[in-house]
Amino acid sequence: MGVLKRILKSDAVRNAACWLGAQYVRLVWATGRWTIDGDSLPRQMWAEDKPFILAFWHGHLLMMPKCWNLAKPMHMLISQHRDGQIIAQVIGHFGLGTAAGSSTRGGSAALRQMLKALKAGEYVGITPDGPRGPRMRATAGIVNIARMSGVPILPCAYSTRHRKQLGSWDRFQVALPFSRGLIRWGAPISVARDADEAALEQARQQVEQAMIALAQGVERDMGHPPTEPAPPGPPPEKRSKTGTTR
Repeated sequence: MGVLKRILKSDAVRNAACWLGAQYVRLVWATGRWTIDGDSLPRQMWAEDKPFILAFWHGHLLMMPKCWNLAKPMHMLISQHRDGQIIAQVIGHFGLGTAAGSSTRGGSAALRQMLKALKAGEYVGITPDGPRGPRMRATAGIVNIARMSGVPILPCAYSTRHRKQLGSWDRFQVALPFSRGLIRWGAPISVARDADEAALEQARQQVEQAMIALAQGVERDMGHPPTEPAPPGPPPEKRSKTGTTR
């Protein structure tokens, strides 16, 4: 892993690797037999230019560009760490934008950028357990953004019959080509603009529980044992004010 990181410091190598990563996603999609469930609401909101917050776990990142209507501008919250910038380059090949920041670097600027995008009728994407976990545990950032923007959160998850699940902290799913695949959207979750601290924590738990159920459901439907969330970490407000993808 250390050797790989040193190699990826080269701009030319990193650019080539990101291009190849995007081509792999396209290959998996093109050779797969995909089903999309529960997408009537996002399709309606796209058609009516109504913004929302796309939410999915960090381990489900690979195929998420294929859940999206690429005609609609979307800004993924990505950390400023090198790993985050690699992800930004990969999704950039699909025309998706980014908001760079995290709870420790650039968080306030990223928050302003996301709120500005939502106000303009665009869309944002957040991995509430990114950039470093705990796995499948939502930070408070996503519900704070929903409260301040007044737009709903729409969870999404995917799995494939044939996959490689990595031993990384997020149990990252690598979908394999020539496989059945399932993308599933969940019910929208709204947060009142006047929500107090207790209501925000209740909303955070609602988002977390809904996303866990959604992710585990698609895994079961594809024949896999469900990925278990990591034990809860520190209180969400201690971990992040935004939540990012690394």
